[in-house]
Amino acid sequence: MDLFTEGDISAIESHGLTVAQAEEQIEQFKKGFPYADLQAPATPGNGIVQLSEKQVSTLEKEYDKLVQGEKVIKFVPASGAASRMFKKLFAFADSFSGTPEDFEALTSDQSTGSMHYFFENLHEFSFIDELKQVLHKNNLDLAELMASKDYKTIVEYILNDKGLGYGSLPKGLIHFHTYEDEVRLAFEEHIVEAYNYCLQENSVKLHFTVSPEHMELFEKQAEYLSGKYKNLYGIAPQISFSVQKLSTDTLAVNPDNTLFRGTDGAPVFRPGGHGALIENLNELDAGLIFIKNIDNVVPDRIKDETYAYKKACGALLLEMKNRVFRYLEILDNAEVSDEEIQEMYAFALNDLFIAEEKEFNSYNRIERIDFLYNALNRPMRICGMVKNEGEPGGGPFWVKDLDGKISLQIIEGAQIDRKNPEQEKILAASTHFNPVDLICSTIDYKNENFDLRQYIDRNTGFISEKSKDGKPLKALELPGLWNGAMANWITVFVEVPLITFNPVKEVNDLLRPNHL
Repeated sequence: MDLFTEGDISAIESHGLTVAQAEEQIEQFKKGFPYADLQAPATPGNGIVQLSEKQVSTLEKEYDKLVQGEKVIKFVPASGAASRMFKKLFAFADSFSGTPEDFEALTSDQSTGSMHYFFENLHEFSFIDELKQVLHKNNLDLAELMASKDYKTIVEYILNDKGLGYGSLPKGLIHFHTYEDEVRLAFEEHIVEAYNYCLQENSVKLHFTVSPEHMELFEKQAEYLSGKYKNLYGIAPQISFSVQKLSTDTLAVNPDNTLFRGTDGAPVFRPGGHGALIENLNELDAGLIFIKNIDNVVPDRIKDETYAYKKACGALLLEMKNRVFRYLEILDNAEVSDEEIQEMYAFALNDLFIAEEKEFNSYNRIERIDFLYNALNRPMRICGMVKNEGEPGGGPFWVKDLDGKISLQIIEGAQIDRKNPEQEKILAASTHFNPVDLICSTIDYKNENFDLRQYIDRNTGFISEKSKDGKPLKALELPGLWNGAMANWITVFVEVPLITFNPVKEVNDLLRPNHL
């Protein structure tokens, strides 16, 4: 019996997938993904570099020299809707009847309990003036609504399209911070940052991945902000956008791994997760790429430390890249002495954290050159790591892959076998986590772009349980962008200060001191 009907095949191909790829996805559901094989946590002295204040200062100054001639761009995944950010407001709006008793009951409930704090501090949010204006246009007054405790109306005008429409907007288009004479969207804060570490002679470039339905809104903001910052700096930011490719969507299946179909009988596709963005990253024309999440921005008053570490880590990456390129040119010409081979091997182990090759010293000369060439000729990244203080996020570990090779990887909780005591022990010993703070070099020593798709570990995806139209389904997520999608890159972890990590996961996070 054929797995797909003619209609299925048409739907698959219209998504940019081949039938063979669709069959592979179904097979992946059946066999699942192996757990990560943790060997040890990456810690300071064992996989995580700690920079002294002097080193940071020196590298920060070096960055401005080293970056000359490099193509630099900031890459920001910005397609996430803010619906999760306002999850508790949605729950409150759905449940609140309008009575004081109901308000007290709801604000003592875990899912909506932060509403007391939200309303007590409503005037601290950067979108407050925007909210007042939209209420005024509808003959409503915020002060009167607050006095009468008509909280449901207030929340509806924040979330719904009749008001601010924040419930359906992406985080990038939410007002995050208030200044003396302006308020800024998260989108704008990334532009401000880029002027401080992505500015070249005549350009500053940013690339945002967005949802198709939000493209027009982002483009309008980009047009306005380009004019604003050209007036301020004399150079307009070059802002580009892309959407997640349809071809990176994955099929959904029923719990028994048969094809899940929608109410119209057609196969259901789901976005493949942020790992799909390796395709977007692969198409950027840049030698140095800064990656940061859309919601991890702070006001100007505390940006200096972020700038310092961005430049320091950028300089460190450029120093390593330049040294790697010099070594590769020597190896390519085969004019390399035994002393240089040992120097390169020591650099690979001690500076690039490439795991020791136990047979290296027994290899002949050609085998050593081949090993070093293959080990060094790869995309490179520096990943900022912050001390773990309870925030969610993937962690840095030494991991053994299915071929027995050990390397530094960022591992999510879902990849870890929590029933395995040894794996749980390694997890418990972890001291840092990944705040999605990456700097990447994606060109080779011949100044050609690596094909980043060749460096993905396809065995590091996820299978999650979801539902659609009231029916359960299984969804397939591709290897995460900074997880399995970059698994075979040269990876160096550097400790960065916690103040450089200030994500906004829910709306009340905007009331934290670092956002006010």
